[in-house]
Amino acid sequence: MPLIKPFAALRPALAHAADVAAPPYDVMSAAEARRMVEGRPWSFLHISRPEVDLPEGIDPHSPPVYAKARENLDRMLDAGVLVRDAAPGYYLYRLTMGTHRQTGLVAAASIEAYDRDRIKRHEFTRPVKEDDRVRQIDALNAQTGPVLLACRARPDIDALLAGLVAGPAKTDVIAPDGIRHEFWPIMDESTIGALTAAFERLDALYIADGHHRCAAASRVAAMRRAANPDHTGAEPYNFMLAVIFPHDQMRILDYNRVVKDLHGHSVESLMQRLSVAFEIEGAPGPVGPERSGAFGMYLAGHWYRLVLDPGRIPHDDPVGRLDVSLLQDNVIGPILGIQDPRRDERIDFVGGIRGLEALSSRVDSGEMAVAFALHPTRMEDLMAVADAGEVMPPKSTWFEPKLADGLASHLLTD
Repeated sequence: MPLIKPFAALRPALAHAADVAAPPYDVMSAAEARRMVEGRPWSFLHISRPEVDLPEGIDPHSPPVYAKARENLDRMLDAGVLVRDAAPGYYLYRLTMGTHRQTGLVAAASIEAYDRDRIKRHEFTRPVKEDDRVRQIDALNAQTGPVLLACRARPDIDALLAGLVAGPAKTDVIAPDGIRHEFWPIMDESTIGALTAAFERLDALYIADGHHRCAAASRVAAMRRAANPDHTGAEPYNFMLAVIFPHDQMRILDYNRVVKDLHGHSVESLMQRLSVAFEIEGAPGPVGPERSGAFGMYLAGHWYRLVLDPGRIPHDDPVGRLDVSLLQDNVIGPILGIQDPRRDERIDFVGGIRGLEALSSRVDSGEMAVAFALHPTRMEDLMAVADAGEVMPPKSTWFEPKLADGLASHLLTD
């Protein structure tokens, strides 16, 4: 099977694209999702977060929730709000956030390639989240949340993608957060063939965001192959909905940390412990680290710049040299006593999109005792971890801008 192939997407009718487009299902709370759908009957959140149409407090993983998702999908199909393209194609997807712009390809990516590690992962998945996505895909008979993939930038792919966005976009939506989402369908057979061939020359694709969606798609495919002994491998369920961007166009923001207490330290003793490994300098305002190995810290109403002793950076270790690892291994674990940041409730994570003021406000409020600002992880580091078959620490990357849900879905039947 090829690494990617075209597919006939389920997309909003042009008049309804802005009504349908929604943020990814997992970036808001249930309460926020309910507020977002007020006055928006065609929001894709009715499908991706169907508990918004059920009584408050319902278990979002209960059977009525998945049944409601299917009911809402059928309602939008019957109303002509969502329409399936008549023939398979690729789709160019351009995201614009302020002065940042990135253009990628919407495609059906091979689950066999994922199973064989040609689509490389860098995170562990949680069974509960996997199970949820399996039930969602099965209930809808569709993949509705695209996986965000990266490919190493190549001149031939860059040239192909750039040449396909010359005219006006077929779908052009500016979301409430100001991010612009543009779509160009690609139905020309020769262009489709050129894109398929260009991506086939890649050694690998890399999961940027969507590990649970990948794992769930793989599980659904395995179940359906087992139920279909005559399968050929070309069935739609053997592929997953993905958007692929060249790595040098992608934007990772900082993913910062806040901790509830000082683990028995006073401010003075904490600073003393930190001074063993870090050069500490007071700062007049928020500190956004300008390079790897440097950190901002907000403590007791003051900002500080922390610079780690270079001898403590394991440059040959693709995981150990990450800033999230350096902070964990030199501060969060040994000094603040948080050994498992995946499960310890004393630590929380703040995406850089919220700004450094979100860190100081949580400390000033008394909710947290100390905050740390990190330099963003680089795409090159993410790919190095994946190539080494390693796993990144939790909350290592915050990608912006984020893909919209609802602009293209992948049905699992022809």
